[in-house]
Amino acid sequence: MSKYGKLPDYKRVKLDMPFTGITSFRKYPICTNLDELDADIAIIGVPNDMTTAYRSGARMGPRSIREQSSLYAFGSGYDHERDIVYDNEGWKIVDCGDVSIINGDVEQSHENTEEAIRKIISRGAIPIVLGGDHSITSPVAFALESEEKVNVVQIDAHLDWLKDVSGGRFTLSNPMRRMSEMDHINKMAQLGIRGVGSSQKDDFDDAFAYGSTILSPKQIRKMGIEEALKDMPDGEKYYVTIDIDGLDASVAPGAGSPSPGGFYYDEVSEILEVVAKKGKVIGFDLVEVNPLYDPTGVTSQIAARLIIDFINFIIREKQLNPEK
Repeated sequence: MSKYGKLPDYKRVKLDMPFTGITSFRKYPICTNLDELDADIAIIGVPNDMTTAYRSGARMGPRSIREQSSLYAFGSGYDHERDIVYDNEGWKIVDCGDVSIINGDVEQSHENTEEAIRKIISRGAIPIVLGGDHSITSPVAFALESEEKVNVVQIDAHLDWLKDVSGGRFTLSNPMRRMSEMDHINKMAQLGIRGVGSSQKDDFDDAFAYGSTILSPKQIRKMGIEEALKDMPDGEKYYVTIDIDGLDASVAPGAGSPSPGGFYYDEVSEILEVVAKKGKVIGFDLVEVNPLYDPTGVTSQIAARLIIDFINFIIREKQLNPEK
């Protein structure tokens, strides 16, 4: 008998609890040297919030999301609602750490971001990017140019279609307009857009002229998610950008610009499931998580859960349809 009460033949098991160990995303293996990357999915942080317009602090988002993801590092992959076991056995998923951010130098930080994503893609991995403010989506999008005809789904409270901000063309206010100017970007669906202050009417006019589908949560609830995405092509490539303020402020208060009237967790998860079924997801980002305004950690936890959900949906579709 152990002096602590355990029998001599007690089988010890390492539980790897959420509060132990190094907090990579979901405690996945770590590979910070991208020249040595050997993975199917590569998670990388871009802790850059130098263009934040309201509440700074999203630079701490990647670290906070990783911390909350540790809650999901163990346990069953069984989803009783769908009666599906998400089995990622055999899939190499790694955490590549963070892009080098140069304090006060947005241009160099964006260059470092683009270079890192290009390298991940060249190594054959799907990049999953943790922001940071929404400006990081522009350099990520540039890095996708080796992929032809990429369709984009945006989940966001704001249109992000300003021409520039006092001359600044690569801020959190214009990644969608910058993407629309790229030859390799195809159709867009902008979901969750709502409220006064999202953008000027001219910006909406330009987005509509581009051919973008723009819908609020209220509109999507009336028509359904499948109908909302009916104009997006089947069987083609997709990139998804998720601003956490696409969710309602009551659900995700730790956002750079929280907004009422947004989605709930289940709605966003269902959108991601539909996108994964619709085409080949070649990457996605989740931005604007601000832990400085998230004292309970619930926003970071929801962000982590949505990322895990999307990974599960993407892998399952590839298992069911290997051509994806």
